[in-house]
Amino acid sequence: MNDADIVKILAPCGLSCGKCCAFSGGEIQQGARMLADGLGENFGVYARRFASMNGIFEHYQKFRDLLDFFAEGSCSSCRDKGCLFKECKVTACAKDRKVDFCFQCTDFPCDSHGFPAPLAERWRANNEHMKAVGVEEYYNKIKDKPRYP
Repeated sequence: MNDADIVKILAPCGLSCGKCCAFSGGEIQQGARMLADGLGENFGVYARRFASMNGIFEHYQKFRDLLDFFAEGSCSSCRDKGCLFKECKVTACAKDRKVDFCFQCTDFPCDSHGFPAPLAERWRANNEHMKAVGVEEYYNKIKDKPRYP
């Protein structure tokens, strides 16, 4: 994968949009779609019957609502639609400063990200790692790992 392709799938904060729970075409969306298709549209009727044998099925509708959200794949990337985390200011800031990743900005690290402390630490570490090893090597290191460690 070349740098241009990596920029499309890797957010300016260093998280992989391709691993996001809302990413269209990502593995979460594909897996959720497969599970939703496997269960079919009428499984709710069976879940109500199964609830008498196992109470977990009483929660099926909530599960299905979440599964349908994952299966929808409602986002094409942070760079395209903006981050699902509404307090995130990274994508807009990177665009304004004409950089692909925060580490490329002369003001990095800064306090303009909008993240709570744990996410700010991850943002900073991601970008410091990218700066140290390069974007392609960083991407190759994280591409097969879960986004939500």
